[in-house]
Amino acid sequence: MQSVQLQILGMSCASCVARVEKALNKIDGVTASVNLATERAEVHAQQLDYLALQHAVQKAGFDLQVSEFDLKIMGMTCASCVARVEKALKKVDGVLQAQVNLATEQAHVQALAPTSRAQLLQAVQKAGFDVASDNIQLHISGMTCASCVARVEKALKKVDGVRQANVNLATEQATIETEHEVDTLKLIEQVKKAGFDASLIQDQPINQKQQQQQTLKRDLLLAIVLALPVFVLEMGGHLIPAFHHWVVTHIGQDNSWLLQWVLTSLILIFPGRGFYQKGLPALWRLHPDMNSLVAVGTLAAYSYSMVATFLPQLLPSGSQNVYFEAAAVITALILLGRYFEARAKGRTSLAIQHLLGLQPQTATIEQAGQGVEIPIQQVQVGMLLLVRPGQRIAADGQILEGQSFVDESMLSGEPMAVAKQSGDSVVAGSINQNGHLKVQVNAVGQHTVLAQIIHMVEQAQSTKLPIQALIDQVTMWFVPVVMGLSLLTFLGWWLFGPEPSLSFALVNAVAVLIIACPCAMGLATPTSIMVGTGRAAELGVLFRQGEALQLLQQAKVVAFDKTGTLTEGKPTLTDLQLIMPWDEAKLLSLVAAVERQSEHPIAQAIVDAADQRGLVPENATNFQALTGYGIQATVKGHLLHIGAERLMQQLNLDTQSVYERVQDWGNAAKTPIFVAIDGQLAAILAVADPIKPSSFAAVQALHQQGIQVAMITGDQQHTAQAIAKALQIDQVMAEVLPHGKVDAIQTLQQHYGRVAFVGDGINDAPALAQADIGIAVGTGTDIAIEAADVVLMSGNMQGVANAIALSHATLNNIRQNLFWAFAYNAALIPLAAGLMYPWFGILLSPMFAAAAMALSSVFVLSNALRLRRFKAQFEGAA
Repeated sequence: MQSVQLQILGMSCASCVARVEKALNKIDGVTASVNLATERAEVHAQQLDYLALQHAVQKAGFDLQVSEFDLKIMGMTCASCVARVEKALKKVDGVLQAQVNLATEQAHVQALAPTSRAQLLQAVQKAGFDVASDNIQLHISGMTCASCVARVEKALKKVDGVRQANVNLATEQATIETEHEVDTLKLIEQVKKAGFDASLIQDQPINQKQQQQQTLKRDLLLAIVLALPVFVLEMGGHLIPAFHHWVVTHIGQDNSWLLQWVLTSLILIFPGRGFYQKGLPALWRLHPDMNSLVAVGTLAAYSYSMVATFLPQLLPSGSQNVYFEAAAVITALILLGRYFEARAKGRTSLAIQHLLGLQPQTATIEQAGQGVEIPIQQVQVGMLLLVRPGQRIAADGQILEGQSFVDESMLSGEPMAVAKQSGDSVVAGSINQNGHLKVQVNAVGQHTVLAQIIHMVEQAQSTKLPIQALIDQVTMWFVPVVMGLSLLTFLGWWLFGPEPSLSFALVNAVAVLIIACPCAMGLATPTSIMVGTGRAAELGVLFRQGEALQLLQQAKVVAFDKTGTLTEGKPTLTDLQLIMPWDEAKLLSLVAAVERQSEHPIAQAIVDAADQRGLVPENATNFQALTGYGIQATVKGHLLHIGAERLMQQLNLDTQSVYERVQDWGNAAKTPIFVAIDGQLAAILAVADPIKPSSFAAVQALHQQGIQVAMITGDQQHTAQAIAKALQIDQVMAEVLPHGKVDAIQTLQQHYGRVAFVGDGINDAPALAQADIGIAVGTGTDIAIEAADVVLMSGNMQGVANAIALSHATLNNIRQNLFWAFAYNAALIPLAAGLMYPWFGILLSPMFAAAAMALSSVFVLSNALRLRRFKAQFEGAA
């Protein structure tokens, strides 16, 4: 019997407890009891299905507390490695989902609260891989002896998340290995408590990818230097008979083979040792990977050659040949392919590196009226930044003094600088162009917009597309199948092949092992996602989920919210018609008093109009938002209702007297606002929201792509139709209440298929979640952005068309990669097995097989990198 405690989110009463218990106990074999005070559910079952538990709780209207872990996996070389790591992680109790990406070497795990990072690390290590730790380097000053070192190490290890701390007295440096993200300020505080000073080292050591490239380069050069004489000695004799005679005469056949044995042994022991350290244990665990294929293939050629060299009497007459050159050259060629892969993988993450490079390393803060430069890690919320012309802004904040133009192209993709003045917000990484600014910091570190962008891009790059599921299923069985085919090839040639059959059997079996590398299959999708999402970020389009890349190019219709999306979202008051004998200024003052309590853009337009006329604001009490209808409040003893015509109808007020005026305003794309005072219709106001300059071009761009365009709005039918006519929108759904937007999306899905919805407000969040692809405008609310799959960092609507174009380009790139990877293996495995030999006399040398295998991965990576050259197809788009 298995037991688990689940943390339930959202329960507030006894009926909630009953609903959760009922939902859980409906699962076969599950017994559950729920405690409202601790918000925990005690669950018992013979076999726990965590996904089923989560679905049951969600169906009851609640959710489980879920932890997310990001692990850097070391040692993966192919798609079968990915499958093994995922399988190992999913076996850990409490894990709901595990996604592993070969290109980024990242694992993203979602698990229930009881699951710990240590359990995940153990599972990965048991599968034959390792998890890289995050390293932080500090400069320590004040140490004088070994006891100082011990005190600093002890202090650092007290910080939660620190796995290991090593302090060097000579270099005055501390290297801290962490299990998860650790606040560097906490580390520095601990060192100071121990009596020393510490600061973050700005010049970070070479990162792991660069180290990997350097190690591969060293091994590759050594392998080439050692393999070249082996290749010349053996193959030179086959290609040039005169050279063969020279070797036999001056060196001797036996000495030549001994020299080849020494050189090949050095290759396998040193540059090639990684294939055996990883491949053979994987083979013992019955989970062979690409390293296993190389290890078995090269060891077979090497062992056969050793027997031919030292014990030739054990082999049949005529089959005493050596294949040292095959083992040596195969190792060198595969190292060459992996070196190219490592370099290309480094280039796929250039977008992330570029974003990281936007963060300045130092900041100038105001202290006692003076500018003091400090490391960026020491900047804290509330500090005052002094930003000179040409400097990058170090943290998110609000301008207190000064005005300037700020280049925010890193955020929005828009080339034009934005005018900023006192009261405006600025973001870290943007460039102050021509004025001096004093900025109060309101977000630092991982809380800045730039850090969130980087996190979103990394998250999208580490997720999988639906198309990847099929590939995973195939590649999981690919290596074992290849080893089986290699064995069949060996037996077939040995039993039925021409003499020397044993030599033929060995050569062809090794060729099959080497040619069938599934690396290209494993890299086909993630590399394209990495480059595509990175390029999108540079254009101001953030894919929060990699899956959106595939779904977006399937969209048949794009539905837009109106206010703040197609329009500026900054409406202005254009008309005011009195119905009751009120003074216009007094009425506007009363209405503005109520509207000041609302965050709606139309409310702001009325408030701005009152401010411009110099009206003194009144105080409103008992304010209440009437969702979908309007607002109400009491001002100076008068009860005001302000909102759409349906609010007046709800109050049983007759609006026929103003019907024609309202219709005229609607035809002119003006929104009518009805005002009732003390239960009587008092006035109507007209507010116009200008259409964004980019909206018409965006609609036309979508039409060019063969996509239908719809508009869903809570605005009046007349106003909506006027906007739709001006923009040539195909379908209009007007007067839709917030909850009705979800129904509208569902209607479009039934008629068209996949629907993308573009919105920016809080009331758009449910529709963004319901749509197949939710696209939030980055200038909108946080809730809308969180609910979306794609974020446009600027308000330019042409970014929608560019996001769809990039989606098409990325999916086409993935299809090209997959075609190459699958077609390549399908075509060359039969050739390597020697099936062409009976008719055409063609055999594939293991060396050529290794070269072709390396070429396959390099082609896939190079093809993915072409996406970096993707251009915004529609001018002026983000």
